[in-house]
Amino acid sequence: MNKIKIIATIGPSTDNFDAIKSLIMNGVDAFRINMSYASLNSGEKIIDMINEINKFLNTYVAIILDIKGPTVKVGHILNGKAIMRQNDKIRMFIDPILGDCTKFSVDYPDLINDVPLNSIIKIDNGNIEFKVLDKGENYLLCQVLKEGIIEDNKILSLPNIKLNRKFLNEQDKEIIRFASRKNVDFLSLSYVSSAEDVLEVNDLLINLGNDHLQIISKIESNYALDDIDNIVKVSDGVIIDRKDLNIEVPVEKIPSIQKKIISKCNVKGVISIVTTDLLSAIISNNYPARAEVSDIANAVLDGVDAIMLSDETTVGDNPIETLKLLEKVIQTVENDINYEYMLEQAIKTEKRDLTGSLAYSVTGCALRLNCKAIFTPTMSGYTAKKISRFRPPCPIIAPSPNINTIKSLALNFGIYPILIDDLKSLDAIIEKSKKIAQDVLALKNKDSIIITGGYPFKKVKHTNFMKIEEI
Repeated sequence: MNKIKIIATIGPSTDNFDAIKSLIMNGVDAFRINMSYASLNSGEKIIDMINEINKFLNTYVAIILDIKGPTVKVGHILNGKAIMRQNDKIRMFIDPILGDCTKFSVDYPDLINDVPLNSIIKIDNGNIEFKVLDKGENYLLCQVLKEGIIEDNKILSLPNIKLNRKFLNEQDKEIIRFASRKNVDFLSLSYVSSAEDVLEVNDLLINLGNDHLQIISKIESNYALDDIDNIVKVSDGVIIDRKDLNIEVPVEKIPSIQKKIISKCNVKGVISIVTTDLLSAIISNNYPARAEVSDIANAVLDGVDAIMLSDETTVGDNPIETLKLLEKVIQTVENDINYEYMLEQAIKTEKRDLTGSLAYSVTGCALRLNCKAIFTPTMSGYTAKKISRFRPPCPIIAPSPNINTIKSLALNFGIYPILIDDLKSLDAIIEKSKKIAQDVLALKNKDSIIITGGYPFKKVKHTNFMKIEEI
């Protein structure tokens, strides 16, 4: 059982029954559906397929929907693409036109007002660059600084330019309402620039009466970095999207930014996720680069909650092989995590309350006594999440009769939720925990486990007991 969770993005390489089934069987904990490239109909088909396979395999893999946020996209290009030559002058129109090598349109009507002269505009993750020379009534006149091939629907990146628009458009709101109807587990918000963006989504979920969907904010800009403390505070999770972030931030700064954000998330008990170019060499080859393996190892050693595969499982030739390799690297490197250091760092910022104190004691006992598992019978998942923050060296087994709770724990470090019939007496839970330890974890006689939670179940809302049992 790996403690670091794995997210796989669904795409052309994996959007079928057999591929999804194989990914689940090889260790995927959650699937991401990028709604920038999926319609509601295709998204619904994938969600239904995942749910069907979960039922078939008796698994509870979670689902993440990624909403596009306030993006600006290229319009239609003649034959789907055109070459932008260095030093050529081109026009970016705000009215729909058929683009070619001299002009193209974008889908944001206020682009002319929001973008100053001499600004740099990037497309295709910075592979093409333009400089704004002049403004017309309905277009920007630009010079090509870095040539490349422009294609339909590519996203414009506007480094250090904040657009004068609301975070959510009507299409995003409809996707969120759709996610709520389909009982999706997580929302991933693209191009978050401030805590207010997250709160706008939270308000919509409150109006929908949905307290299950958790919000994950993607960090992709300098504006997000400027407000990172507040974003972490109001989010359930954070994705460090290094490719988009690199458009605005020098590449040499990305590793330290990643470490700092993971640390901030650990302090607040917020899910941290790293994505982009983790195993890009294996997309078309059968082997990774050594630097990529080291990259994954560093994220694991920093205590990240989850690692997300994107191109590797959407368009890669070897999605299953990639997943197996990632599992192997994680499993190996987890043995070298400094669990004692992480425990002591976490307690420095923990509230002085009963649940936090017991979570600290449970993790400390697991370390000192070499316990093989921690069992946290739960209705809400709160105790399991609290213990996860202290990064124990053994798995946290979270038995719960609530399937929404089970799926809500899919991305937290070290937590393995298990659906049970009911939380009854303490004695029954102890016996159930021992059976799970033997059947699922293959523990042996004399192995120790810790059982903790709030008792009486369903009545107490805080953790109030800890019991050490020997198998």
